[in-house]
Amino acid sequence: MPGSHENAEVALDEQVPLINTSLGKCDWIAKTAHLYGGKVLGTVTNYKHAERALEAGCDALMATGHEAAAHGGDVTSLVLIPSLVSRFPDVPIVGCGGFADGRGLAAALSLGADGVAMGSRFAVTAESPLARSAKDAISNDNNTESDTIYGKNFDGIHARVLKTSVSERANARPAPFPLVLYRAILASKEMKVPMWKILGGALTEWNKIYTLAQFGSSIAAIKAATVDGDLEHHGVQFVGQSQGLIRDIPEMNDLVQHIIREARTASVAI
Repeated sequence: MPGSHENAEVALDEQVPLINTSLGKCDWIAKTAHLYGGKVLGTVTNYKHAERALEAGCDALMATGHEAAAHGGDVTSLVLIPSLVSRFPDVPIVGCGGFADGRGLAAALSLGADGVAMGSRFAVTAESPLARSAKDAISNDNNTESDTIYGKNFDGIHARVLKTSVSERANARPAPFPLVLYRAILASKEMKVPMWKILGGALTEWNKIYTLAQFGSSIAAIKAATVDGDLEHHGVQFVGQSQGLIRDIPEMNDLVQHIIREARTASVAI
């Protein structure tokens, strides 16, 4: 993604104790983080991803199931978590995808996970910087777990987004060649990629250029949703199927305490 390398460098310069990586090689991040005692959490969607992440130096894995917001894989959390736990018994596993309450936390722990990530749930809290209109849309009583779209036409990689008229259009069909090439040129400027690589790649490595173009064009749509709160005209919001469990916008501490209480109750039942 544009700016990802620079963001990682800032995190390393600030000696952030835990860095989450995904969609790329992270060996240089892990090597530098380990120098100051930092840890790296690798987001993975299958066994092969997990193996590569560990080879690159990741200290723990975020097992991201099909239910997750954005770039979840084909395998659901119910299968992915215990599979990775069995294959990598000495590696801390964080479950991700479909978790939004204490019942989910208890379930993940029973599957062998050491913890969970609740991206969509914590995005819809009072302290979250997510635009208020996006929070309202996700926590709307009329939205269910089925009101998401999972497709690859939005940013070039299969991703899950909030179902709106804008996201439906964005995922309806692949963009035509002229538009993709135009987007690739804009993305190259954003990521400071030499123009000759874009033009040459359009002829020799079309798939890579197409992905680059989709990534580049998706940034404006993501910003429109998350920052500007525009879900009616230009914005596309990443969200997981767990939105079907999100019905309020609580303060973060209240949410955490509720999750803990609910997990304890659910664990007794198990």
